[in-house]
Amino acid sequence: MSNRPGCPPPILSIAGSDCSAGAGIQADLKTIFALGGYGLTAVTSVVSETPGRVSMIHKMDEAIIRDQVEILLSAFPIKAAKTGMLGGEEQVCAVADVWSRLGQKVPLVVDPVMVATSGGKLLQDSAIEGLCDRLLPLATVITPNMDEAEVLWQKPVKTRGEMEACARDLADRFQTNILVKGGHLLDDKAADVACIGGEMHWFEVERTPGVQTHGTGCTYSAAIATALGLGHDLRQAIAHAKAYVSDAISKHYAWTFSQHTVHALNHSVAA
Repeated sequence: MSNRPGCPPPILSIAGSDCSAGAGIQADLKTIFALGGYGLTAVTSVVSETPGRVSMIHKMDEAIIRDQVEILLSAFPIKAAKTGMLGGEEQVCAVADVWSRLGQKVPLVVDPVMVATSGGKLLQDSAIEGLCDRLLPLATVITPNMDEAEVLWQKPVKTRGEMEACARDLADRFQTNILVKGGHLLDDKAADVACIGGEMHWFEVERTPGVQTHGTGCTYSAAIATALGLGHDLRQAIAHAKAYVSDAISKHYAWTFSQHTVHALNHSVAA
């Protein structure tokens, strides 16, 4: 049976649930729909959090993670997927097992989520080896921020030169494409570097100061996956995603409540 004309491409998010909806599968769904995809989710964990605090984390059993991914891959013509927070070694291995068997023809964006913006740990140390050995080599592109890149590279990533060297080395190590996000650069520009097919590409926008939110990495990887699912090549997909995230930050929401202000990304900017 052919697709009904006008149907959006199904895009799968394999990630944690964020009750404040600024990150995780909630942010992914908003991003996917805003950019023209049809969002599907496989929940790996449930997190009680707000932009400034992680309170509790409950990791899902590996069997339900496997089953969610398997049933979705069997039922929908998924055009691209992303992983976000996985949580622990069992969860990482569950995703890697299913993807190595069923999902290899689908572009996969792996956001190696390790620490929340607030500082809460989102990936157990024991899971990092499994992530590197089993999941990262399956990725179409891996999207670490500078802190995550340091963990993977085992060297400091503080400057543009170190970002480039890290991206080259990780691309060679995992035999895939790497996007190192420079959100923590001490720079007026929000600059990221990608090693795509062995070539280096920089993506830069003006930095928006004073926004205290979370979910930018989730949103970025979901936007890349959606662009890939819509048929863009990886360089185009990153450029589109970078512009979308920049707009979501600059046009952010802000509420004042109980004598404090909470910020949130505006995922509707492309709707």
